[in-house]
Amino acid sequence: MRVFFAICVMLLAGPALFTSARAQPQHGLAMHGTLKYPSDFTNFDYVNPNAPKGGELRLADQGPFDSLNPFITKGQTPDGAALPFDTLMDSAADEPFSEYGLIAETVETPPDRSWVIFTLRPQARWHDGQPITADDVIFSLETLRTKGAPHYRFYYAGVDKMEKLGARRVKFSFKPGDNRELPLILGQLPILPKHYWQGKTFDETTLVPPLGSGPYRVGKFEPGRFITYERVADYWAKDMPTQRGRYNFDRIRYDVYRDATVALEALKAGEYDLRLENESKKWATGYSDWDAVKTGKAVLREFRHAMPSGMQGYAFNLRRPLFSDVRVREALAQAFDFEWANRNLFYGQYARTNSYFDNSELAAKGLPVADELALLEPLRAQVPPQVFSQEYQSPPTDPNLGIRPNLRRAVALLEQAGWQVVDGKLVDAGGQPFRFEILLNSPAFERITLPFARNHETPGHRRQCPHRRPHAIR
Repeated sequence: MRVFFAICVMLLAGPALFTSARAQPQHGLAMHGTLKYPSDFTNFDYVNPNAPKGGELRLADQGPFDSLNPFITKGQTPDGAALPFDTLMDSAADEPFSEYGLIAETVETPPDRSWVIFTLRPQARWHDGQPITADDVIFSLETLRTKGAPHYRFYYAGVDKMEKLGARRVKFSFKPGDNRELPLILGQLPILPKHYWQGKTFDETTLVPPLGSGPYRVGKFEPGRFITYERVADYWAKDMPTQRGRYNFDRIRYDVYRDATVALEALKAGEYDLRLENESKKWATGYSDWDAVKTGKAVLREFRHAMPSGMQGYAFNLRRPLFSDVRVREALAQAFDFEWANRNLFYGQYARTNSYFDNSELAAKGLPVADELALLEPLRAQVPPQVFSQEYQSPPTDPNLGIRPNLRRAVALLEQAGWQVVDGKLVDAGGQPFRFEILLNSPAFERITLPFARNHETPGHRRQCPHRRPHAIR
């Protein structure tokens, strides 16, 4: 009798336990923790929900365009080419790793994130008035993975199966693994209209404005000169929480300038409205003669941000025997005079790179602590001992003595690695000279790399600048 009672209890409790473990529809999805904005939020905190609509924003685009399809490799697309397209979900600029429903009304995913279900908003519409359906979502993923740019194939490689659960409901099941970001990655999926692309070639360039569902559509344009995007007055999502207070200009126009210097002079002539400057030299010297700044008609402003700044530097090709010895790599690092470059080339505006994740919480600071040590200890014999005893710091130069002490350290490191100066040349034990080539992705970096190469001459390196390869320095 007791056994029968226990079984009855388990049978009665089973459905309740199963229900509590099921995924529940949500208005958004966070990678970690909880969402900042509740289900009844009306707009993001950083927007003005009552911002006036109208006017034209004029911007600059560098480089001509010959296609209006931003999802393929072929052709060059203009800036703003993604404006006509919506995604399943949208991100908040004041919240990392979270997304809120846009085309998707709700999102469901279990605790292990092995699948995700999106339910689409019934009011979601293409610019031609037709509803956005689950068929469009499935078509979008299939098309981008098979005919889109190569990165889409990699980006959505974790999707194992797609299922249409209804006209507005679609499920993606994922391959086994621990990629908990996959539901968010699917939320970023740009949705394409199946009915529009049927009978058309997706993976070829086109100057026919494609059908979209976003806040703007392509207006007038002339390839190589300009393109205008026009705000969709009856945009289906204009009052959605993620969109309210955004996309306020009636028109956004990009004028094409093939040269950065010409683009800067065009700004001074009043031909466009806003420029983001990323060159220290231009920021320090390029705006000093602009009368509009003196009269207050133009504003120059620096913004401090908390975004990861990434890494800019020289990467060693470790497949080359020359760079297999860490002492050689350390010697070359000693020969880069960052302080001189910052003073003379960057106008004191650069900070030294000490991490691949600079300016973010992911940048390593100080010595390894408990959790880091737990990972490192089993590998102690394979890890340089300095990892445990000193914080990494790119080699600085002495403000009074300059680069010379660094070059002495570089010579000592090279001698330890088996290199020596013979007849003014740095050679190995077999008499082979120390020689390598630096490839640059832009001639703009030559002014940084040439002084770096000159420093190499002191320990006995030979520098060449072949005319046939303007972006290579030997």
